[in-house]
Amino acid sequence: MKPYMKNTIAAIIVSSLLAGCSTSATSTHSNAVDHAGIKQGSLHTQERGTRNLRRPKSDHVSLKGDKSKSFLAAGQEHFANQNFGLAEKNFRQAVEVRSDNASAWLGLAASLDQLGRFEFSDRAYKQLVQLKQNNARVLNNMGYSHLLRGDYQQARRLLNRAQQIDPQLEEIQGNIHLLEKTTQG
Repeated sequence: MKPYMKNTIAAIIVSSLLAGCSTSATSTHSNAVDHAGIKQGSLHTQERGTRNLRRPKSDHVSLKGDKSKSFLAAGQEHFANQNFGLAEKNFRQAVEVRSDNASAWLGLAASLDQLGRFEFSDRAYKQLVQLKQNNARVLNNMGYSHLLRGDYQQARRLLNRAQQIDPQLEEIQGNIHLLEKTTQG
């Protein structure tokens, strides 16, 4: 066999092997780029490094408010552990991401109450009332806030309004009982 034929045959074999590899790689890769039926977290490691997939996942998540949800969850955990400063920080970050997150506003206001920062909790409650209006839980928390301040008349008004809206809410009953116990002795 002549040398130029060997080179031609070798070139044909190599190109056919490469063509087969690129065809299967292209079809797999194009599915990943199109994201057709594939969740972002399920992409293979080698596919994550491609030019079209370099966007950070958080860009897409923050648009849907999921970042607010993670701040909210962290705030709730810190609040449950009585880490009110960290809870306040996380709830504040949640409302900065999504100003319509009523749960984050409620957590922020409650954290500020626990820190004794009532002037700021009043601002958070004001935002919350704009979102939820006459909500029994919001009025209950506002009543408790005034109870903490020693403003028993306003606490009673707010707790009574909350009870009228939702007489079955146990937290309201507990705060009314606490208010009565505090004012009696």
